[in-house]
Amino acid sequence: MPGWRRTRLAHRCSTNFLLWIIVGFNLLEKAGSQQGIPLSVVKLWASAFGGEIKSISAKYSGSQLLQKELWAISAPRPGINSSSESGPPIKGSRINPKTSPTCLWDENPSPRGPRKHGESVQTAIRKRLLGPIPPLCTEKHKEFSKTVRVEEIDGLKLVKSLAVKMEEVFQKKAEATRRLVEAAEEAHHEHEENPDLQYEYFNAVLINEVDERGNNVELGGEFLLEPNDHFSNLSVNLSLSVVQVPTNMYNKDPDIVNGVYWSEALNKVFVDNFERDPTLIWQYFGSAKGFFRQYPGVKWHPDEHGVIGFDCRNRKWYIQAATSPKDVVILVDVSGSMKGLRLTIARQTVSSILDTLGDDDFFNIIAYNQEIHYVEPCLNGTLVRADRTNKDHFREHLDKLFAKGIGLLGEALAEAFTILNDFNRTGRGSVCSQAIMLVTDGATEMYDDVFEKYNWPERKVRIFPYLIGRESAFADNLKWMACANKGYFSQISTLADVQENVMRYLHVMSRPKVIDHEHDTVWTEAYVDSALSQAYKMNEKSGPSLMTTVAMPVFSTKNETKNQGILLGVVGTDIPLKELMKLIPKHMLGIHGYTFAITNNGYILTHPDLRPLYQDGQKRRKPNYSSVDLSEVEWEDKDDILRNAMVNRRTGTFSMEVKKTVDRGRRVLKMHNDYYYTDIKGTPFSVGVALSRGHGKYFFRGNVTVDSGLRDLEQPDVALADEWTYCNTEEQHEHRHLTQIQAIKLFMTGRRPHLNCDRELIKEVLFDAVVTAPLEAYWTGLALNKSENSDKGVEITFLGTRTGLSRTKLFVPADQLSNQDFLTAEDKEGVFNADHFPLWYKRAAEQVPGTFVYSIPFSTALENNSVVLASTAIQLKDDRKSPIVAAVGIQMKLEFFQRKFWTACRQCTALDGKCSISCDNQDINCYLIDNNGFILVTEEQSQTGLFFGEVEGAVMNKLLQMGSFKRITLYDYQALCKEYAGSSDSARALSDPFSVVKWLLTELVIFLLEFNLYSWWNVDHTVKAQRSRGKTMMVPCDTEYPAFVSERTIKETTGNIDCEGCVRSFVIQQIPSSNLFMVVVDNKCDCSSAPLVTMDPIEIMYNESLKCDRLKFQKDRKKPESCHPFHPDENAMECGSATRLSSAFTAALLPLIAASVSR
Repeated sequence: MPGWRRTRLAHRCSTNFLLWIIVGFNLLEKAGSQQGIPLSVVKLWASAFGGEIKSISAKYSGSQLLQKELWAISAPRPGINSSSESGPPIKGSRINPKTSPTCLWDENPSPRGPRKHGESVQTAIRKRLLGPIPPLCTEKHKEFSKTVRVEEIDGLKLVKSLAVKMEEVFQKKAEATRRLVEAAEEAHHEHEENPDLQYEYFNAVLINEVDERGNNVELGGEFLLEPNDHFSNLSVNLSLSVVQVPTNMYNKDPDIVNGVYWSEALNKVFVDNFERDPTLIWQYFGSAKGFFRQYPGVKWHPDEHGVIGFDCRNRKWYIQAATSPKDVVILVDVSGSMKGLRLTIARQTVSSILDTLGDDDFFNIIAYNQEIHYVEPCLNGTLVRADRTNKDHFREHLDKLFAKGIGLLGEALAEAFTILNDFNRTGRGSVCSQAIMLVTDGATEMYDDVFEKYNWPERKVRIFPYLIGRESAFADNLKWMACANKGYFSQISTLADVQENVMRYLHVMSRPKVIDHEHDTVWTEAYVDSALSQAYKMNEKSGPSLMTTVAMPVFSTKNETKNQGILLGVVGTDIPLKELMKLIPKHMLGIHGYTFAITNNGYILTHPDLRPLYQDGQKRRKPNYSSVDLSEVEWEDKDDILRNAMVNRRTGTFSMEVKKTVDRGRRVLKMHNDYYYTDIKGTPFSVGVALSRGHGKYFFRGNVTVDSGLRDLEQPDVALADEWTYCNTEEQHEHRHLTQIQAIKLFMTGRRPHLNCDRELIKEVLFDAVVTAPLEAYWTGLALNKSENSDKGVEITFLGTRTGLSRTKLFVPADQLSNQDFLTAEDKEGVFNADHFPLWYKRAAEQVPGTFVYSIPFSTALENNSVVLASTAIQLKDDRKSPIVAAVGIQMKLEFFQRKFWTACRQCTALDGKCSISCDNQDINCYLIDNNGFILVTEEQSQTGLFFGEVEGAVMNKLLQMGSFKRITLYDYQALCKEYAGSSDSARALSDPFSVVKWLLTELVIFLLEFNLYSWWNVDHTVKAQRSRGKTMMVPCDTEYPAFVSERTIKETTGNIDCEGCVRSFVIQQIPSSNLFMVVVDNKCDCSSAPLVTMDPIEIMYNESLKCDRLKFQKDRKKPESCHPFHPDENAMECGSATRLSSAFTAALLPLIAASVSR
């Protein structure tokens, strides 16, 4: 048949077919209109909009071009054995190795030929995109021939390698700390105490301060400070340290001046450590006398009251390094004589004792008068771990204590000894040191019969009596208890005395460790040090950064004080957790993979789901941010299999189904994770790696020449992930000014061979730069063509690869962008971070290959509804196991996107052009929602971005019943809930005018006697009654909340809703090649009475029984290996100094001490 006849016949057939389709649609429309909303019309609208929006997204993103480039590279080539590594060509690929010997990457490819004169770049690129794909040439692409391959990631090998790298980092910090210990002990050994020593030092608060005459104040002086980006842009002095002294201590106290003098020797070591390891940040020495030496030198700022309450001896790193783990029972006298100010001081004393307990310690509090009262009745006869949650719980109960009756101390002591003995037998406590803290205003006898029964002769339990008040009639009895049981006696007369007197017990508990001369290395959990907040106001946008501290104790090595076990203090250095994050090979973990680490107690050191801050006007730390357990984020592991294996420092694997939330918890992704874990030698930490099954466990490797890779890497549209480490430029001072791309170039060209770079990652980055280079020319062609994008609906096109490389192209001037934060550091979820891929990348990866995912980005402070993002994943092969090597997308104006939708919804199949239904009609409502139920398009603009169930509750409930959408229940164990704070007992007491007058007069008398203003500043919150009536507080809580996901297999459905006898119909239709659905609902009925479907979290309420069970329940933990409970050479005569010992008291005590020493 002649060609022209074939053409005419084909044209006639196509015309008839089109007419048949229109007539058919028309008949269906008429038939459907009698029943409700015609499905065929909605399907037509959805098809028209889907085709239009995909065409725009694919065109401007260049997704088809990049996909074809990758398919061509991965296809088998002539003369090359097609192995399993390179894989077969994609089904449907038009690669034909025999058609032409022309190279795909040739500058002037034929038969498509070079770009003709006058032909636009866009046209030339489009020809290349649409034309047949030639094979790769051997000459130019021989570097591809045997190295393009897919590899399965060995998770166990990966986590072991990561553990070794982390161990090296921790070891370097520990070595720096050890050098400080040696220098401090040597300096103290050479120093002779001089009570008359006069020495000017740089006080952290007073440096660079001048008086009214312009002269430097005493202990101030001129101190050179320069901004340093390594120290968060603080102004610091890299040559000298500064000294901070708590406000309640005298700057020129002889003990402090002597300590500051000999510790000046640490300056040289500080500087030397920093030169050896430029990644070090803060180094410091916390003295047992109370002062704090910090390097580099930085100025500290008091609070609004002129106070610096920071005391290094209260820091966890100090307490953990100074003492061994301990079990403690606190006895509080609540007899009638403790009324008034004494009970207030007693509460503050107990609270200060709690401050000195760490996560490796266990405790309970018993109040006694003529009866024994457990402060928390649920915990009768047991101890609980001294974590932040438990300590805060007990503090709340302290407010409820009131004084009455008489005090029977003997029964209380017997109860305390029994608890300690029984709990120690279970092996659940510290299984190390034991102590009883006695807070009372007196003891009428010595209770030697109780001690003889429960504690002698071993004296394993130390007794620390705290005498409350000025009366000293019973001081001898209490001192005898302390000295006879290897403890320490203190008398506390005012609130100002509390802190210093409580601290003294730590020195006693440290004696065995000091005498053994064991410099145990301790590591803290993740925390934000409050010392930094005194140095500067933290950036509210970025918030404080988490760190861990390595610390070691410093001892007196003088022979004459050896048996006294004198602790000089603790040295430490901070390790920002972001430094550990730099070690993570994020490109090997895949899109959803991540690394995490935990402590010996199961607390999170680092995890992408750890949320230490909350937003309430400004970013603040959550109360229990440092004690979030792994089971609270990996909550699908109901039996704690993963957690317990890591706590017990095992190496192994684990697998489970998980629900991971993205987009600030609004969306959920269901996947199957494989976990790999091992311990980090020399630390109490364990590290784990999570890999998602499917594309997450496979990696794509390629190779190009260095020259071609560097050429394409240095293009202006290319950027690398800020928080990924391609080259470690922090290790050497001369490299800190380098960008990552500059460092890569210097390293790969051999000009800086000593740079510490990840060669494998760099190879992959160079490969990605070459493979994605054609997109730059393609996007440029689109931007130069004035006929394209004339209404500037598309604003940005972007690309990201699995190596953290990104490319962007603006189609509008930067100042005209609707969303200024997108792809910037402000957009935390939209860029490559140390612990996650961009949100648009992650969501595209879970979309059906070849389709786009659309969404309206949620802003941090308020929802930004001005743009729509579209992204799609680029897979190496059309296979679930094929790695996703890149994602591309565009940002378009919301108004442009919505206009395309409304235009599509005006299409009609009626031959006369009179449509029976239209979104313009008031009889129906038209919505465009995404696969998680969020509205992108609606006639009511204020509803854009809302969850569909909050607008159309009846329809959403029906969709859930029909299975079109699924409700997924999620849990948040790091939530904060608003709590109405009623008046506490202490608040009520202070609200009574007579009580207020009495309290003020008492404090005034004490103030005049003591002249110590600190007692007014350092009053506990319970005394200040800050929980005032009517105040709303944010408190930790557990919540349950829903997320919603569409059922992929249901493409379309219709339904009817009975609204109080009125039937309302709706149609839902999937938009082709997208994650979107069109929902058309008629307006015949009022369904406003139907319950809305919301995503609001609901607090999980625990009854008293469950609360008690949660308090008692103790998860597995790994006890610290080091333990120093007591030592036979201890000098038990050092047991208190409030008043002199009477002769009778000394005579009674000496035989006991002699017997103890002989044993």
